[in-house]
Amino acid sequence: MDRVPLIDENATPEIAALSAKIRGARGGQLHVFYRALLHSPGLASGWFEFNNAVRFGTRLDARVRELVIMRVAAMTGCEYVWKVHEAQYAAAAGVTPQQVAALRSPHTFQAGTTREGSRSEVFDERERALLAYVEAMTRDVAVPEGVFTEMSRHFDDRETVEVTVLVGAYNMQTRVLRALGIESWNP
Repeated sequence: MDRVPLIDENATPEIAALSAKIRGARGGQLHVFYRALLHSPGLASGWFEFNNAVRFGTRLDARVRELVIMRVAAMTGCEYVWKVHEAQYAAAAGVTPQQVAALRSPHTFQAGTTREGSRSEVFDERERALLAYVEAMTRDVAVPEGVFTEMSRHFDDRETVEVTVLVGAYNMQTRVLRALGIESWNP
Protein backbone atom coordinates (compact mmCIF):
# COMPACT_ATOMS: atom_id res chain seq x y z
CA MET A 1 0.00 0.00 0.00
CA ASP A 2 1.40 3.36 -1.00
CA ARG A 3 2.03 5.45 2.12
CA VAL A 4 1.90 8.75 0.25
CA PRO A 5 -0.68 9.64 -2.37
CA LEU A 6 0.53 9.57 -5.95
CA ILE A 7 0.75 12.97 -7.58
CA ASP A 8 -1.34 13.71 -10.66
CA GLU A 9 1.19 14.27 -13.41
CA ASN A 10 -0.69 17.41 -14.49
CA ALA A 11 -1.06 18.89 -11.00
CA THR A 12 1.00 21.98 -11.86
CA PRO A 13 2.79 23.18 -14.99
CA GLU A 14 6.14 22.34 -13.35
CA ILE A 15 5.03 18.79 -12.55
CA ALA A 16 3.49 18.34 -16.01
CA ALA A 17 6.75 19.40 -17.71
CA LEU A 18 8.84 17.11 -15.50
CA SER A 19 6.40 14.22 -16.01
CA ALA A 20 6.62 14.68 -19.79
CA LYS A 21 10.42 14.66 -19.60
CA ILE A 22 10.42 11.45 -17.57
CA ARG A 23 7.87 9.80 -19.88
CA GLY A 24 9.94 10.78 -22.89
CA ALA A 25 13.00 9.04 -21.51
CA ARG A 26 11.11 6.01 -20.18
CA GLY A 27 9.31 4.83 -23.29
CA GLY A 28 6.16 6.76 -22.45
CA GLN A 29 5.92 5.43 -18.90
CA LEU A 30 5.64 7.37 -15.69
CA HIS A 31 6.14 4.72 -13.01
CA VAL A 32 4.35 5.15 -9.71
CA PHE A 33 7.74 5.67 -8.07
CA TYR A 34 8.10 8.98 -9.90
CA ARG A 35 4.49 9.88 -9.13
CA ALA A 36 5.41 9.59 -5.44
CA LEU A 37 8.66 11.52 -5.87
CA LEU A 38 6.76 14.34 -7.61
CA HIS A 39 5.72 15.52 -4.14
CA SER A 40 9.15 17.15 -4.34
CA PRO A 41 9.79 18.13 -7.98
CA GLY A 42 13.43 19.00 -7.26
CA LEU A 43 14.08 15.55 -5.80
CA ALA A 44 12.18 13.85 -8.62
CA SER A 45 14.21 15.73 -11.22
CA GLY A 46 17.51 15.05 -9.48
CA TRP A 47 16.65 11.39 -9.01
CA PHE A 48 15.71 11.07 -12.67
CA GLU A 49 19.01 12.61 -13.84
CA PHE A 50 21.09 10.56 -11.39
CA ASN A 51 19.29 7.32 -12.25
CA ASN A 52 19.81 7.92 -15.97
CA ALA A 53 23.53 8.52 -15.39
CA VAL A 54 23.86 5.42 -13.22
CA ARG A 55 22.02 3.16 -15.65
CA PHE A 56 22.87 4.57 -19.04
CA GLY A 57 25.90 6.83 -18.66
CA THR A 58 28.43 4.11 -17.89
CA ARG A 59 30.41 1.47 -19.75
CA LEU A 60 28.54 -1.31 -17.96
CA ASP A 61 26.58 -3.51 -20.31
CA ALA A 62 22.89 -4.20 -19.85
CA ARG A 63 23.49 -7.69 -18.50
CA VAL A 64 25.79 -6.50 -15.71
CA ARG A 65 23.33 -3.74 -14.83
CA GLU A 66 20.43 -6.17 -14.61
CA LEU A 67 22.35 -8.69 -12.52
CA VAL A 68 23.22 -5.93 -10.06
CA ILE A 69 19.77 -4.34 -9.94
CA MET A 70 17.87 -7.61 -9.63
CA ARG A 71 20.16 -9.01 -6.92
CA VAL A 72 19.82 -5.81 -4.88
CA ALA A 73 16.02 -5.94 -5.32
CA ALA A 74 15.93 -9.57 -4.22
CA MET A 75 18.15 -8.97 -1.19
CA THR A 76 16.20 -5.92 -0.03
CA GLY A 77 12.80 -7.50 -0.70
CA CYS A 78 11.77 -4.74 -3.09
CA GLU A 79 9.03 -6.27 -5.21
CA TYR A 80 8.54 -3.09 -7.23
CA VAL A 81 12.09 -3.04 -8.64
CA TRP A 82 12.12 -6.82 -9.01
CA LYS A 83 8.90 -6.88 -11.03
CA VAL A 84 9.89 -3.99 -13.29
CA HIS A 85 13.28 -5.47 -14.13
CA GLU A 86 12.08 -9.06 -14.42
CA ALA A 87 9.29 -8.05 -16.80
CA GLN A 88 10.96 -5.34 -18.86
CA TYR A 89 14.72 -5.70 -18.82
CA ALA A 90 16.07 -9.11 -17.78
CA ALA A 91 15.41 -11.10 -20.95
CA ALA A 92 16.50 -8.25 -23.22
CA ALA A 93 19.78 -8.12 -21.30
CA GLY A 94 20.34 -11.85 -21.78
CA VAL A 95 19.44 -12.93 -18.26
CA THR A 96 17.87 -16.40 -18.55
CA PRO A 97 14.89 -17.63 -16.51
CA GLN A 98 17.30 -19.93 -14.58
CA GLN A 99 19.48 -16.95 -13.76
CA VAL A 100 16.47 -14.88 -12.72
CA ALA A 101 15.51 -17.69 -10.31
CA ALA A 102 19.08 -17.84 -8.98
CA LEU A 103 19.14 -14.08 -8.42
CA ARG A 104 15.96 -14.41 -6.36
CA SER A 105 17.42 -17.25 -4.29
CA PRO A 106 18.30 -16.62 -0.64
CA HIS A 107 21.57 -18.51 -1.19
CA THR A 108 24.64 -16.38 -1.47
CA PHE A 109 27.01 -16.05 -4.37
CA GLN A 110 30.67 -16.58 -3.74
CA ALA A 111 33.33 -15.47 -6.14
CA GLY A 112 35.45 -18.26 -7.55
CA THR A 113 33.14 -21.09 -6.48
CA THR A 114 30.09 -22.99 -7.59
CA ARG A 115 29.39 -24.38 -4.14
CA GLU A 116 26.64 -26.99 -4.20
CA GLY A 117 23.29 -25.42 -3.50
CA SER A 118 24.47 -21.87 -4.10
CA ARG A 119 22.74 -21.79 -7.50
CA SER A 120 25.71 -19.79 -8.72
CA GLU A 121 26.56 -22.50 -11.27
CA VAL A 122 24.36 -20.64 -13.78
CA PHE A 123 26.78 -17.70 -13.71
CA ASP A 124 30.35 -17.53 -14.94
CA GLU A 125 33.33 -16.60 -12.75
CA ARG A 126 33.10 -12.89 -13.59
CA GLU A 127 29.40 -12.78 -12.75
CA ARG A 128 29.92 -14.66 -9.48
CA ALA A 129 32.59 -12.10 -8.51
CA LEU A 130 30.15 -9.31 -9.38
CA LEU A 131 27.30 -10.88 -7.40
CA ALA A 132 29.53 -11.53 -4.36
CA TYR A 133 30.45 -7.83 -4.45
CA VAL A 134 26.78 -6.80 -4.72
CA GLU A 135 25.96 -9.00 -1.73
CA ALA A 136 28.78 -7.66 0.42
CA MET A 137 27.79 -4.06 -0.30
CA THR A 138 24.10 -4.73 0.28
CA ARG A 139 24.33 -6.99 3.30
CA ASP A 140 27.43 -5.74 5.12
CA VAL A 141 28.19 -2.34 3.51
CA ALA A 142 31.93 -2.91 4.08
CA VAL A 143 33.37 -5.13 1.35
CA PRO A 144 35.95 -7.71 2.48
CA GLU A 145 39.32 -7.38 0.77
CA GLY A 146 39.04 -10.81 -0.86
CA VAL A 147 35.69 -9.97 -2.43
CA PHE A 148 37.06 -6.66 -3.72
CA THR A 149 40.19 -8.33 -5.10
CA GLU A 150 38.14 -10.93 -6.97
CA MET A 151 35.87 -8.25 -8.38
CA SER A 152 38.83 -6.18 -9.55
CA ARG A 153 40.22 -9.19 -11.43
CA HIS A 154 37.23 -8.93 -13.77
CA PHE A 155 36.41 -5.22 -13.81
CA ASP A 156 38.79 -2.30 -14.40
CA ASP A 157 38.87 0.71 -12.08
CA ARG A 158 36.24 2.66 -14.00
CA GLU A 159 33.87 -0.32 -14.14
CA THR A 160 34.45 -1.02 -10.43
CA VAL A 161 33.44 2.56 -9.57
CA GLU A 162 30.42 2.29 -11.89
CA VAL A 163 29.31 -1.03 -10.36
CA THR A 164 29.80 0.36 -6.86
CA VAL A 165 27.67 3.45 -7.57
CA LEU A 166 25.00 1.29 -9.26
CA VAL A 167 24.80 -0.99 -6.22
CA GLY A 168 24.63 2.00 -3.89
CA ALA A 169 22.00 3.74 -6.01
CA TYR A 170 19.73 0.71 -6.11
CA ASN A 171 20.17 0.08 -2.40
CA MET A 172 18.94 3.64 -1.90
CA GLN A 173 16.09 3.26 -4.39
CA THR A 174 14.85 -0.03 -2.99
CA ARG A 175 14.92 1.33 0.53
CA VAL A 176 12.98 4.47 -0.46
CA LEU A 177 10.37 2.34 -2.23
CA ARG A 178 10.03 -0.02 0.73
CA ALA A 179 9.79 2.83 3.26
CA LEU A 180 7.09 4.57 1.23
CA GLY A 181 5.23 1.29 0.77
CA ILE A 182 5.40 1.47 -3.03
CA GLU A 183 4.99 -2.11 -4.11
CA SER A 184 2.58 -2.10 -7.01
CA TRP A 185 3.75 -1.97 -10.56
CA ASN A 186 1.66 -2.47 -13.65
CA PRO A 187 3.17 -2.21 -17.12
